[in-house]
Amino acid sequence: MTVAGRAGTSGATGWRRLLRRGTGGAGGTGGGRRRGTVLAGLGVVTAGLLALHRFVPNTPGRLGSLVESFLFWLGPFTALLLVCAALRRARTALLVLLVPTVAWAVAFGPSLLPAPSPGPRELTVVQHNVADDNADPAGTARALADGGADLIALQELVDPALDTYRRTLAPRYPYHSVQGTVGLWSRHPLTGARALDIRPQGITEPWRRALRAEVRSPYGTVAAYVVHLPSVRLGPGGLASARRDESAALLGGILAADPSDRIVLAGDLNGTVDDRGLAPLTSRLVAPERGLALSYPAALPLARIDQVLARGAHVPAVRALPATGSDHLPVLVRVSLHGPTRP
Repeated sequence: MTVAGRAGTSGATGWRRLLRRGTGGAGGTGGGRRRGTVLAGLGVVTAGLLALHRFVPNTPGRLGSLVESFLFWLGPFTALLLVCAALRRARTALLVLLVPTVAWAVAFGPSLLPAPSPGPRELTVVQHNVADDNADPAGTARALADGGADLIALQELVDPALDTYRRTLAPRYPYHSVQGTVGLWSRHPLTGARALDIRPQGITEPWRRALRAEVRSPYGTVAAYVVHLPSVRLGPGGLASARRDESAALLGGILAADPSDRIVLAGDLNGTVDDRGLAPLTSRLVAPERGLALSYPAALPLARIDQVLARGAHVPAVRALPATGSDHLPVLVRVSLHGPTRP
């Protein structure tokens, strides 16, 4: 054997020893008593994040919001830790990892259950950020119309694609309102459509990204909101979401003052329903009960930031629809209305 060969073998052996020590293997100091120490420690941290994420401080860098945006992925991470613990025969780590497994199942398990059968007073809503650079607005509009929803809420509507959406959706959705870059198409009559001011401070250019209209549905009047909250960015300073949070707070104040018994809000909220930055909305409206429907980015969805929330109703299910020419996936949501039927 050459010197180089012996050195390579020695290096590989060193890495194996380091791996055994890092995972608490039998080859580490303390033998079986230390087996899985690192895995168990990671399990404790994961369980803590799942159960106590509200106590993670939001400064610096909106750390709490960042953790909450990706809480779902702590489940697959825990599964990976369980596999590692099983391979290492780390019984203590396996027991500890049951804690984050149960915590994740409680938080996200119901969303993975089959959706209930449709109820007698349901509206279906499609929510989609169509992307201002969508190369196929006609194909996108046809795909959304083929879903047969009662309402279609769209964001990033810009010329000249806006005329294409209007023309393509009109045969099936005769009622619509567009305010700035957001729009609502409906199979049922719309009244009182108007723009809402949720512009954060510091934005001086024209910025209309929210509307409210009343839908005269077969089950009574519903106040429908379509919104597009400011984007967030992840950088060296953390999660840049201050403008989104400010806009959400403004919208939350509008919702608090709305006397309507039944409200449906659809929009690109640029955040998950677990994100504390959206608390002004999620504290007043209910989210879908079943379905995962990760919607962004379309090529490899990591989170559902396209939301449909409701008041005076419950939201039995959400599901993602096939990709369009957008960087978001559309989502289709069932909304079951409460209260007596009234015109």
